[in-house]
Amino acid sequence: MRGGIPGSTLPHTLTLTLHCIASLEDNAVVPGSETYMRGTQVPNNDLEHIYTDSLSSFLCGGGEDPLEVAYEVGRKALSEGYGLLEMVKLHHAALTAILRENSNGAIPEDTIATAGSFFAESISSFEMTQRAVGEVNSTLRKLNEALEEKIRHIALSLHDDAGQLIVVTHIALDEAMRELPQEQPELKRVKNLLEQVDDRIRHLSHELRPAMLDQLGLVPALKFLAASMEERSGLRIAIQADLNDDLPSRVAITLYRIVQEALTNIRRHAKASTVHIRIRKEKNAIRCSISDDGIGFDPETTMRGCLPGLGLIGIRERIQALGGSLQIRSTNSRGTRLEITAPLQEVEDANPGSARR
Repeated sequence: MRGGIPGSTLPHTLTLTLHCIASLEDNAVVPGSETYMRGTQVPNNDLEHIYTDSLSSFLCGGGEDPLEVAYEVGRKALSEGYGLLEMVKLHHAALTAILRENSNGAIPEDTIATAGSFFAESISSFEMTQRAVGEVNSTLRKLNEALEEKIRHIALSLHDDAGQLIVVTHIALDEAMRELPQEQPELKRVKNLLEQVDDRIRHLSHELRPAMLDQLGLVPALKFLAASMEERSGLRIAIQADLNDDLPSRVAITLYRIVQEALTNIRRHAKASTVHIRIRKEKNAIRCSISDDGIGFDPETTMRGCLPGLGLIGIRERIQALGGSLQIRSTNSRGTRLEITAPLQEVEDANPGSARR
């Protein structure tokens, strides 16, 4: 508890209330309350009763002590998965019940404003959590930017340095073949292998950081990626794009990485034959959907990390770093659909650079 206020200084009702909250977390038995195992879902009516009693005490001049209870109730509600709308409903129900019981005018006229202070304290944990999420997203964004810059450097080195070495090797091999008195099948095989290595390096360089993304934009880069994936996997990939303007570079590379990861997941796990990708620009956001006709999966189990390696955690972290969202819709034997939303305004304000369409 935040203030560490001794229980002896609290009214009996508040003392019991704080012990009830502790019992919900520590599996203790409190007179007049049920026993709850740590980690189980607390029934809604328990928090409602505690909140209502504490709010009533605060409205009757209970001082700072009920605010401690409000904070603890909010913290417990947050840990149990409550959202802000549910907290508003909880507060509304408690205040309505109190006003009905005190319809004789015992409650001061500024009840609503006073109750608002209590409610603000109860949701302070939500505010702190939101700030923490913002800090994490900012850190993730900086990490992704540093990672992309490193990947870009590796891709350029792979393309330029390795490419130059292969060209020199080709020249040396051609000179050796001309100086030999007769044709050497072994050298031809070496030359063919060298050409395959050259082709593979170019593909790897593109997958690491496609120069096409910076030069031509997101849609051409995705079409090249899809063609490469079709060639390697046999998937049929259809891309429908409705983009009329340039995109901020961070949005473009994030969407490219998300599609790249999604296609890799589909190839490895979905047992699909067809993939549809649709990208469209709305007023202040880019929406991207990726659907397949594969075997599907349980999104909740996967996102909890029980099935590592599917890459969905990485996709979610990439889009959250932009302040966007990811929705997953999947049913066993009926395919999977990813719906990604990336806001534009905040990204454009933070980074004026853009990738060409």
